[in-house]
Amino acid sequence: MGKKLSETVVEVSAGGFVVSNSDPELVALMARFNRGGKLEWCIPKGHLEPGETKEQAAVREVFEETGLVASITDYLGEVNYQFNQSGKSVTKTVHVYLMEHVSGDLSMDHDPHHEASELAWVKISDLIARLSHGNEKKIAQVALEQIEARN
Repeated sequence: MGKKLSETVVEVSAGGFVVSNSDPELVALMARFNRGGKLEWCIPKGHLEPGETKEQAAVREVFEETGLVASITDYLGEVNYQFNQSGKSVTKTVHVYLMEHVSGDLSMDHDPHHEASELAWVKISDLIARLSHGNEKKIAQVALEQIEARN
């Protein structure tokens, strides 16, 4: 019989797909090691700070995790998932934006939590294959449609 989870925690995060300002065929992604020690490619994202909007959090998290200054161009939707951590059931919603690279270079120097293990500019044709999670692959399809509509 499994251990009963003592509480459910609701978390809200924000992040996004950043399109390169020098090549609209490239999108910035990060990789981090999951709790099982596997490297997973994902969009830069993180928790909202007190008093911060979802948009402000997305821009801040992208900068912290990738070193890129970006501006939001479109809201793509939300990704929802659940996981267990430290005896708690966590229900998480991530608000995902399409963003445009304004300045900066890929760098892990601004990440206070040192979450990123690797950073890369990924060709949009490889984006869905590179992402590790099915729910991020689905929102990446929405991002690709928006990118193609703009080009």
